[in-house]
Amino acid sequence: MTKNIDILIIDDDTSLSEMLALHFEDMGLIVTTATGAANAWERLEEYTPRLILLDQHMPDTLGISLLPKLKEKLPQTPVVMITGKHDMELAIQAIKLGALDYIHKPIDTDALNATVQKALSKQQDKKGLQASENIENSAPNIIGTSLEMLEVVKTIAIASQSEAVVLVQGETGTGKELVAKAIHHHAERQGPFVAINCSAIVDNLLESELFGHEKGAFTGAVGTTDGKFTVANDGTIFLDEIGEMSPHLQAKLLRVLQEQTFQRVGGKETLHTNAHVIAATHRNLEEMIKEGTFREDLFYRLKVITVEIPPLRKRKEDLKLLVPHLLGRINNALGKSVKTITKSAFEKLVSYTWPGNVRELENILTRAVAICQEDALTPELLHIGETAHKTSEKSATVQPLMSLEDIEKEHIQAILQSTNGHKGKTCSILGISRPALDRKIKKYGLDVS
Repeated sequence: MTKNIDILIIDDDTSLSEMLALHFEDMGLIVTTATGAANAWERLEEYTPRLILLDQHMPDTLGISLLPKLKEKLPQTPVVMITGKHDMELAIQAIKLGALDYIHKPIDTDALNATVQKALSKQQDKKGLQASENIENSAPNIIGTSLEMLEVVKTIAIASQSEAVVLVQGETGTGKELVAKAIHHHAERQGPFVAINCSAIVDNLLESELFGHEKGAFTGAVGTTDGKFTVANDGTIFLDEIGEMSPHLQAKLLRVLQEQTFQRVGGKETLHTNAHVIAATHRNLEEMIKEGTFREDLFYRLKVITVEIPPLRKRKEDLKLLVPHLLGRINNALGKSVKTITKSAFEKLVSYTWPGNVRELENILTRAVAICQEDALTPELLHIGETAHKTSEKSATVQPLMSLEDIEKEHIQAILQSTNGHKGKTCSILGISRPALDRKIKKYGLDVS
């Protein structure tokens, strides 16, 4: 008969294991340690732990390989993965294989204590956390090791294994569509990822875009056309800026979420969809409910699984990962080879408040790389809205404030110049379609030569 203990620590780093064991024993917990897989099985012959702390890198195996075997032997025992390297793919795979949590070294003691207390105080709900054999390496990459972003990654893993509606909330530029794509990528659906921006299309056209229309339903409807809910069948439909949807369309969307049925504009046939719905907004929907501009019943239909993306100003520690990642991507897009960013330039990035979040960071780095003539970014290349965050400084040489249109015109012109007028690369960097770029070129009279 095995003895009941609180925690089994499986880690070949004996000094760390001993330190953690002493830490937990000071909390009144019973702890034992193992130096690898073989030693762990020996311990499990003698002890039955209430919680297992499992390191990823060990001499005789990887923790991710040992995890499913531990869950098979002790299905009710929560396992917390520990790793010294940030790896979003590994984090998602670990949670899908049944890990309760995923913690990085150096270990944040407060975070570890909270996880251990959660694991020991109540039974883990394992619904939706089934093993997945195939993890694609081409997944949209969520960059960050802050506690807030680790929570985002964990929720992505849960949402990808569920049919429930997902609501992604976060400020403009935080990466809501990237999160939606990550959920879709890690789900086992066969259909496409279909995105639509509810704020970019007028109401009557948005209804047709979502649900399709019959021939003759309105002027210009020369044939029957499928909507996004039909196209996204067996896949994912991403409704960006859901807070901008009119009350009329909110009612129609509510029906889709309740019954998974809809009708084309001008049609009578009831159509069915099983598309996984992910909605996103930068607005406070609860405030909109109070104002009478958003339906409360729709809000609760959307808010089944919620992903809260923190603004960049609240996770500045992630800049150490974000900046190199973005620089590499920008270099590839522009055919440049900017290898580094100087310490003073990086400090300039850290000191900024980032109202436009990661999108603003990428735009600023793109402009800097485009005009950089050396292999390192220096502070003077980073045009970070000085007038916006230095308004308290009295200076006779302050530049006049620019309108949003002037800023957009200047930025698009800079990208066009950096790509030598290549519209495809320019669209990729700006994140807009070719027709949208052509309209802006015409609107601002930009030089594409």
